[in-house]
Amino acid sequence: MKRFGMIATSALTLLSLSGITASIDRASAQTARDLVGAWINVSNINIRPDGTRVDTFGPDSKGMIIFDSSGRYATITASANLPKFASGNRNTGTADENKAIVQGSIAHFGTYTVADKVITLKVEGGTWPAWTGTDQKRPIISLTGDDIKWSVAASIGGTTEVGWKRVK
Repeated sequence: MKRFGMIATSALTLLSLSGITASIDRASAQTARDLVGAWINVSNINIRPDGTRVDTFGPDSKGMIIFDSSGRYATITASANLPKFASGNRNTGTADENKAIVQGSIAHFGTYTVADKVITLKVEGGTWPAWTGTDQKRPIISLTGDDIKWSVAASIGGTTEVGWKRVK
């Protein structure tokens, strides 16, 4: 009977430890499979070289990134205050209207991979041509369930911390 008790205790201990390990693995899992789906942008905080923090696209910005199961992605983020062109024609915007659009939005698409807590976006095209044909690294700061935050060397200078929430 003592032997059965020791075996049962050992089995319960192993199951408990397995549960702890599984919980840890799920909380820290950072694979391409963890990203599949649509995500809404919740923050874009640029940390300037002097340490000041600025909301990159202003309050109430909107954004979405979609990761599909075949390794492709598409994303867009835009300020809530993008101007409507007075002409009603996107090809005839004024210099100020065009400047506001360029400074207040970014979009790109391509393929993605995840390894060693880094998302690599292989940019095939987008609104910032300097990124086309490059690998953009996004070190993952945190990934917990339906929330992810990563950092990016910002094209405007400094580093930006970008937060996303999975769409359900």
